[in-house]
Amino acid sequence: MGRRLGVVTDGAFNAALSVRLDPDVNVEDVRIGDFVVIEGRDNVFFSIVADLQLKVTDPGLSADPPREANELLTRALRGTGTYAVVQVKPMLMVPRPKDDFVDPFIRPQPVTTIPGHFALLRQATEQDYALVFGQDTHKGPLFSIGKPLTADIPVAIDLRRFIERSNGIFGQSGTGKSFLARLLLAGIIHRNVGVNLIFDMHDEYAFGKESEEGVWVKGLKQLFPTRVQIWSLDPNKREADRHVQVGLDQIEPEDVLLMAEELSLTAKAEDTIGLLVDHYREQWLRELLAMDNEAIVQFCEQSGAHPESVRALRRSLMHIRRRPYIVPQADARAVEEMVALLNQGRHIILHFPSDATTIDHMLVANIITRRVREVYQRQVEKYQETRNPAYRPRPLMITIEEAHKFLNPTVARQTIFGTIAREMRKYYVTLLVIDQRPSGIDREILSQLGTRVTGKLTEQADIEAVLTGVANRTAVRGALESLETKKQVLVMGHAVPMPLLLRTREYDEAFYRDMQRDVGEHEVPQATPETAYVDIFGEPEEE
Repeated sequence: MGRRLGVVTDGAFNAALSVRLDPDVNVEDVRIGDFVVIEGRDNVFFSIVADLQLKVTDPGLSADPPREANELLTRALRGTGTYAVVQVKPMLMVPRPKDDFVDPFIRPQPVTTIPGHFALLRQATEQDYALVFGQDTHKGPLFSIGKPLTADIPVAIDLRRFIERSNGIFGQSGTGKSFLARLLLAGIIHRNVGVNLIFDMHDEYAFGKESEEGVWVKGLKQLFPTRVQIWSLDPNKREADRHVQVGLDQIEPEDVLLMAEELSLTAKAEDTIGLLVDHYREQWLRELLAMDNEAIVQFCEQSGAHPESVRALRRSLMHIRRRPYIVPQADARAVEEMVALLNQGRHIILHFPSDATTIDHMLVANIITRRVREVYQRQVEKYQETRNPAYRPRPLMITIEEAHKFLNPTVARQTIFGTIAREMRKYYVTLLVIDQRPSGIDREILSQLGTRVTGKLTEQADIEAVLTGVANRTAVRGALESLETKKQVLVMGHAVPMPLLLRTREYDEAFYRDMQRDVGEHEVPQATPETAYVDIFGEPEEE
């Protein structure tokens, strides 16, 4: 049994329980967010510390405190004149074992009652952690992502439940979001619970990178060279398995309107684009960019568009035409190839060049994701129609950074990312969104995120956003606000039974060795030969 801390003195089911600490327990040894256990008469309650309070039995001590409280005086008053109270919030409960018999199949359930007066509060033991969170055996979906702040016990997250719904990794700049994302992505690859499509917008995941501590760390391609493929927008990237082009005929109005701020589009741009689409269909952008002044006038006479609006739109969209990966028309069957590789168990990282801008990120990520989701939808519908397991796709998780640009309230309903987040795995596709400004994400989208892994946040709007739709907000908020800047996170939601503060696992040589352990068991067939330049986004040509 873990160390005794105190006893329950009062509380409420909808609030928290007050626990008076024993006189020999130093209040500084108890931290906000600690995982603790209450031993009730019939049940064991797994709980977190929500608040700490100092109390006195004699009001005179507060009115006239000793001027020099030495250790001897403090010790003499502790437990008689002074004491500490811990506010504890029960999260889960299990029945107490009968006659020392522990049912191996019993699992913690949501709390439906509270313990009585003077129930014992104790520290959680390794057995408690194992019962609640399970254990990482280096096989299966349970994957260690860190250790509690006050214990040297690995804590596992259920990766299979993690990819069942869309998820978020949040934290202010410098809190290690990208390294935490690497841990989780590497776990998904190693445990073979799903496949990843990663938009590597800032060169964080594909190749090696120097950490803030000055240590060179491996990329996912180096850890899993046969399971990860790099598809690059940079034609000069020799390490890439594929190179990608985008055709002007594959860019839809929604892709352009998503970037209205970045492209400095006018208020009339949407109406003008609508007229272009009515006139030229899928060739609207190609035709617009090819227009000279005479063609603009002729188009306006036929469509009723305003010439200056057309000229302004053309000037803005020339930024897209100048991208090195943009071609007039793409002969594309690569999306089908991409999905085929994903269904083989391959993981694809779409690598952006170092000079890529927000326009590149938003344009390419939106287009590729929309087309991949369309292919997945067709495949799922085929599977549902035939019930043939051969048509059932592997669960796919799409990773995007700077998610507020794709999921802010203005555009969330227009982008494919908003659609995926709301569908909740309807077509076996979910999101992993990474952001330092969660307050910029639409609140409906935030409420759909199954698991949230959150580093330090200081803006109150960001803290409120992360807690959108979270039960026991008061208790969890205190834990979130107590985080240090680096290597500490609060994990909560669908993939973990209860919220918990963790020191994140090190992304180091020991981790690399674990990722190579039993690697042969999870191997997938060799990919198609690494050939030529692949154009993207088009329907298969008719035979």
